[in-house]
Amino acid sequence: MGGRWLSLSRLIRFGGAGTMPRAYSADMRQRVIGRVESGASRREAAEHYEVSASTAVIWVKCFRETGRCAAQPRGGSTSPLEKHADFLLALIELEPDLTLDEVVCAMRKQKIPCSRTAVWRFFQRHKITFKKKLARSRAGARRCSASTPTLDARTGPVRSGPAGVHR
Repeated sequence: MGGRWLSLSRLIRFGGAGTMPRAYSADMRQRVIGRVESGASRREAAEHYEVSASTAVIWVKCFRETGRCAAQPRGGSTSPLEKHADFLLALIELEPDLTLDEVVCAMRKQKIPCSRTAVWRFFQRHKITFKKKLARSRAGARRCSASTPTLDARTGPVRSGPAGVHR
Protein backbone atom coordinates (compact mmCIF):
# COMPACT_ATOMS: atom_id res chain seq x y z
CA MET A 1 0.00 0.00 0.00
CA GLY A 2 2.87 2.38 0.86
CA GLY A 3 4.42 1.86 -2.58
CA ARG A 4 1.15 2.71 -4.26
CA TRP A 5 0.84 5.94 -2.28
CA LEU A 6 4.42 6.83 -3.04
CA SER A 7 3.85 6.49 -6.77
CA LEU A 8 0.52 8.34 -6.51
CA SER A 9 2.16 11.20 -4.64
CA ARG A 10 4.93 11.29 -7.25
CA LEU A 11 2.35 11.37 -10.04
CA ILE A 12 0.55 14.27 -8.36
CA ARG A 13 3.78 16.16 -7.64
CA PHE A 14 5.34 15.64 -11.06
CA GLY A 15 2.09 16.10 -12.98
CA GLY A 16 2.89 13.39 -15.54
CA ALA A 17 5.82 12.59 -17.77
CA GLY A 18 8.13 15.29 -19.08
CA THR A 19 7.26 18.11 -16.68
CA MET A 20 9.14 19.78 -13.89
CA PRO A 21 8.05 18.82 -10.38
CA ARG A 22 5.77 21.22 -8.57
CA ALA A 23 6.65 22.59 -5.16
CA TYR A 24 5.26 20.76 -2.16
CA SER A 25 2.11 22.36 -0.75
CA ALA A 26 2.29 24.79 2.15
CA ASP A 27 0.13 22.35 4.12
CA MET A 28 2.71 19.56 3.70
CA ARG A 29 5.51 21.90 4.76
CA GLN A 30 3.57 23.01 7.84
CA ARG A 31 2.85 19.41 8.86
CA VAL A 32 6.52 18.40 8.59
CA ILE A 33 7.67 21.50 10.49
CA GLY A 34 4.94 21.02 13.10
CA ARG A 35 6.00 17.42 13.70
CA VAL A 36 9.64 18.48 14.17
CA GLU A 37 8.66 21.37 16.46
CA SER A 38 6.61 18.94 18.62
CA GLY A 39 9.65 16.76 19.27
CA ALA A 40 10.22 14.42 16.32
CA SER A 41 13.54 14.41 14.51
CA ARG A 42 13.74 15.77 10.99
CA ARG A 43 14.36 12.27 9.62
CA GLU A 44 11.35 10.84 11.47
CA ALA A 45 9.12 13.62 10.16
CA ALA A 46 10.46 13.08 6.63
CA GLU A 47 9.77 9.34 6.77
CA HIS A 48 6.29 9.89 8.20
CA TYR A 49 5.28 12.28 5.38
CA GLU A 50 7.28 10.49 2.65
CA VAL A 51 9.59 13.36 1.76
CA SER A 52 13.37 13.25 1.69
CA ALA A 53 15.29 13.93 4.89
CA SER A 54 17.22 16.76 3.21
CA THR A 55 13.93 18.43 2.28
CA ALA A 56 12.72 18.28 5.88
CA VAL A 57 16.06 19.68 7.10
CA ILE A 58 15.88 22.59 4.66
CA TRP A 59 12.24 23.39 5.55
CA VAL A 60 12.91 23.41 9.29
CA LYS A 61 16.09 25.48 8.89
CA CYS A 62 14.25 28.02 6.73
CA PHE A 63 11.36 28.17 9.19
CA ARG A 64 13.66 28.75 12.15
CA GLU A 65 15.64 31.47 10.33
CA THR A 66 12.82 33.37 8.65
CA GLY A 67 9.61 32.24 10.32
CA ARG A 68 8.07 31.26 6.99
CA CYS A 69 7.76 27.94 5.25
CA ALA A 70 6.19 28.82 1.91
CA ALA A 71 7.86 27.86 -1.35
CA GLN A 72 9.81 30.49 -3.24
CA PRO A 73 7.89 32.02 -6.14
CA ARG A 74 8.59 30.29 -9.43
CA GLY A 75 8.58 31.67 -12.90
CA GLY A 76 10.33 34.10 -15.14
CA SER A 77 11.64 37.55 -14.54
CA THR A 78 10.57 40.91 -15.85
CA SER A 79 12.35 42.38 -18.83
CA PRO A 80 14.50 45.48 -18.32
CA LEU A 81 12.68 46.94 -21.33
CA GLU A 82 9.47 47.18 -19.28
CA LYS A 83 10.97 50.33 -17.69
CA HIS A 84 10.92 51.86 -21.19
CA ALA A 85 7.47 50.58 -22.17
CA ASP A 86 6.00 54.09 -22.52
CA PHE A 87 8.78 55.10 -24.92
CA LEU A 88 8.51 51.93 -27.02
CA LEU A 89 4.73 51.92 -27.25
CA ALA A 90 4.67 55.66 -28.10
CA LEU A 91 7.31 55.10 -30.78
CA ILE A 92 5.22 52.41 -32.47
CA GLU A 93 2.05 54.46 -32.13
CA LEU A 94 3.80 57.42 -33.75
CA GLU A 95 5.34 55.35 -36.57
CA PRO A 96 3.52 52.02 -36.95
CA ASP A 97 5.59 51.01 -40.01
CA LEU A 98 8.93 50.85 -38.18
CA THR A 99 10.87 47.66 -38.57
CA LEU A 100 12.39 45.86 -35.63
CA ASP A 101 15.86 47.09 -36.58
CA GLU A 102 14.62 50.70 -36.78
CA VAL A 103 13.16 50.40 -33.28
CA VAL A 104 16.50 49.08 -31.98
CA CYS A 105 18.31 52.03 -33.64
CA ALA A 106 15.86 54.52 -32.08
CA MET A 107 16.44 52.95 -28.67
CA ARG A 108 20.21 53.12 -29.05
CA LYS A 109 19.94 56.83 -29.95
CA GLN A 110 18.17 57.28 -26.61
CA LYS A 111 21.02 55.34 -24.91
CA ILE A 112 18.70 52.47 -23.99
CA PRO A 113 20.63 49.19 -24.04
CA CYS A 114 18.78 46.49 -25.94
CA SER A 115 19.03 43.67 -28.38
CA ARG A 116 16.86 42.80 -31.34
CA THR A 117 15.63 39.67 -29.58
CA ALA A 118 14.70 41.55 -26.40
CA VAL A 119 12.73 44.11 -28.42
CA TRP A 120 10.98 41.32 -30.34
CA ARG A 121 9.96 39.62 -27.09
CA PHE A 122 8.78 42.92 -25.61
CA PHE A 123 6.44 43.56 -28.52
CA GLN A 124 5.31 39.92 -28.55
CA ARG A 125 4.26 40.26 -24.88
CA HIS A 126 2.38 43.45 -25.77
CA LYS A 127 0.68 41.76 -28.76
CA ILE A 128 2.32 44.00 -31.37
CA THR A 129 3.50 42.41 -34.61
CA PHE A 130 5.76 43.66 -37.36
CA LYS A 131 3.98 42.18 -40.36
CA LYS A 132 3.76 44.64 -43.20
CA LYS A 133 0.33 45.41 -44.63
CA LEU A 134 -0.06 44.98 -48.38
CA ALA A 135 -1.06 48.64 -48.83
CA ARG A 136 2.10 49.73 -47.03
CA SER A 137 4.56 47.42 -48.77
CA ARG A 138 7.81 49.01 -49.82
CA ALA A 139 9.46 48.69 -53.20
CA GLY A 140 10.80 45.22 -53.63
CA ALA A 141 11.19 42.54 -56.23
CA ARG A 142 8.98 42.95 -59.27
CA ARG A 143 5.98 40.69 -59.17
CA CYS A 144 4.97 38.50 -62.09
CA SER A 145 1.96 39.88 -63.90
CA ALA A 146 -0.22 38.41 -66.59
CA SER A 147 1.91 40.08 -69.29
CA THR A 148 5.21 38.74 -67.97
CA PRO A 149 5.78 35.15 -69.01
CA THR A 150 7.08 32.77 -66.42
CA LEU A 151 10.37 30.97 -66.84
CA ASP A 152 8.63 27.75 -67.87
CA ALA A 153 6.67 29.49 -70.62
CA ARG A 154 9.78 31.21 -72.07
CA THR A 155 12.05 28.21 -72.26
CA GLY A 156 11.57 24.67 -73.30
CA PRO A 157 12.61 21.64 -71.29
CA VAL A 158 16.34 21.30 -70.70
CA ARG A 159 16.91 17.56 -70.73
CA SER A 160 19.83 15.84 -72.33
CA GLY A 161 18.71 12.30 -71.66
CA PRO A 162 15.64 10.26 -70.96
CA ALA A 163 13.36 11.44 -68.20
CA GLY A 164 14.16 10.13 -64.73
CA VAL A 165 17.86 9.54 -65.41
CA HIS A 166 20.19 11.85 -63.49
CA ARG A 167 23.84 12.33 -64.31
